[in-house]
Amino acid sequence: MVNDMSKKRILIISYSFSSQTRNLLNNLIDGLEESGVDVFWEQLTTVSELRFPVGTINATLLMMVQTFFRKRYPVQPLNPICFEQWDLIILAGPTWSYNPCGPVLSLLDRDGTRLFAGKTVLPFISCRGYWRVHYFGLKALLRACGAGVAAPVVFSHPTPEPWRTVGVFLKLAGKVPEAGHSWFRHFYPKYGHSRQQVEDCRKVGLELGTFINTGQALDRPLFPTPIRSERRAAFDG
Repeated sequence: MVNDMSKKRILIISYSFSSQTRNLLNNLIDGLEESGVDVFWEQLTTVSELRFPVGTINATLLMMVQTFFRKRYPVQPLNPICFEQWDLIILAGPTWSYNPCGPVLSLLDRDGTRLFAGKTVLPFISCRGYWRVHYFGLKALLRACGAGVAAPVVFSHPTPEPWRTVGVFLKLAGKVPEAGHSWFRHFYPKYGHSRQQVEDCRKVGLELGTFINTGQALDRPLFPTPIRSERRAAFDG
């Protein structure tokens, strides 16, 4: 909770469907707070409950089609503190069918201009692997709201294709492809992000917080070594 107005202030707004984004952010926040910044974390809640796993193959296919066309999932009102002044806003969520997730899209529709106009927003993306359409679409929406958009922090599932796509689909459909002694487990040992990625997220938070504390603008790479060769940090005013 933000409690010291003399410190740099970071707002994190997130949605996590299967806890993968949430797990990463827990460690990111540890790193940010260790660097000395104040953090307020607003976790989006949908008006109608979304169940993970979806439960059946047909329901999973339907959700994939709907989210490909950017279906919105309305969210509960934000805490009023979110509309205060922040040194940085981190907007975090998973990639759904190449797009930002439906709750984040709903937030942008309802509160985007009021929330993000004149602010610096850093997208934080948790994904199976295909994040670029998500990022460029989100960047366009944020810039239409008047925000300056930093290039994203991206964490993609470490299992190689095609196994991670098949594994994620089976997981959403209510299966447990990583369990037991099946031949598939040899190629798909774990759903989602690795423990190392979760640990790395704390380092990202620490370095990001240290960078913000220096008062430097987000106009150059924050991290010399990209995360999975996908981490950049340029500022698109």
